[in-house]
Formats: sequence, C-alpha cells, structure tokens
Amino acid sequence: MNRRRFVLNCLCLATLPLLSSRGRGADMAPDTARPAGKITKISRSEDEWRRLLTPARFNILREAGTEPAFSSPLYAEKRVGRYLCAGCDLPLFTSEMKYDSGTGWPSFYTTIPGSVETKLDFSLILPRREYHCARCGGHQGHVFTDGPKPTGQRWCNNGLALKFVPA
Repeated sequence: MNRRRFVLNCLCLATLPLLSSRGRGADMAPDTARPAGKITKISRSEDEWRRLLTPARFNILREAGTEPAFSSPLYAEKRVGRYLCAGCDLPLFTSEMKYDSGTGWPSFYTTIPGSVETKLDFSLILPRREYHCARCGGHQGHVFTDGPKPTGQRWCNNGLALKFVPA
C-alpha cells in the first residue's frame, strides 16, 4: 500500500463517525428533512441551461461551482424583498431571513418552507449538507450549524445563484 492510498483510507475511516446517526449534527440531517412539497419540477438539457444562463451562473447552478467570497452585490443587499433562484425564479428566501455572517456570501438562517432540497456532499472528503432549488435542482450552496437563533443554521448561498426582487 503506498502512502497516498494509506492517507486516503485513514481520511475515509475518520469520517465514519460523522456519518453514524449518533455523530450526525443538525447539518447532517437526512435528505428528507426538507421535502419539496407540491412544487412542479423543471427538467432541461445541459444545452438548454447553457443558453438560458450566463457561464458563471451555469458553473454555479449546474456544476456546483462557488463564486469568490465578497464578489456578489447581494452580500451587502439590505432592502426588503425576496431572493429567487436564478435558474427558475422560485422564491427561496425573504430579506427577513438574511443576516450578515461575515463569510462573504449571502447567508440566511432559514428558507421558505419546501423551496430547497438537501443532500450530502463529499466533494471536500468530509461530508457537508448541500442544498439546491426544489424546482430546477440548481445548486445554491451549503448549510452549516453556526448560524444565529432561532435555527442555529447558516444557509450560505452563492449570490450568482440568486435574483433579488425588492418589495
């Protein structure tokens, strides 16, 4: 066994306690924690999405990319209104749910019920809870357990994955 394989095996073994129900935090809740309700799904081909979205939005919404911190004008947005999915205009958040997390991305302490779905993301080896639009499946960001009361959650969103509509 070479050194690289050994290290990867150790990292995989180290994540096992995180995946057990005993070691699972609120950010590792099962995928059924946020059902989509009666939202009609949108299904488009990759070519259709490429025609509808800018390259940067396509990268985030369809390829789970991440924009640079502090690059989105929505990070500093303070007006009253709603935040919609940039792929399909489904309302995901309201301005009342937004707070300044200091992370460089728009952050919210909760979502509009039924507007997002979650899944475990292992792209950085350790599991994180990814969320995406319940209608079009567009990647929005990740949810963490270091947010404010009342939920203790930080729904960390890519600004390019959202559209802001003032009230």
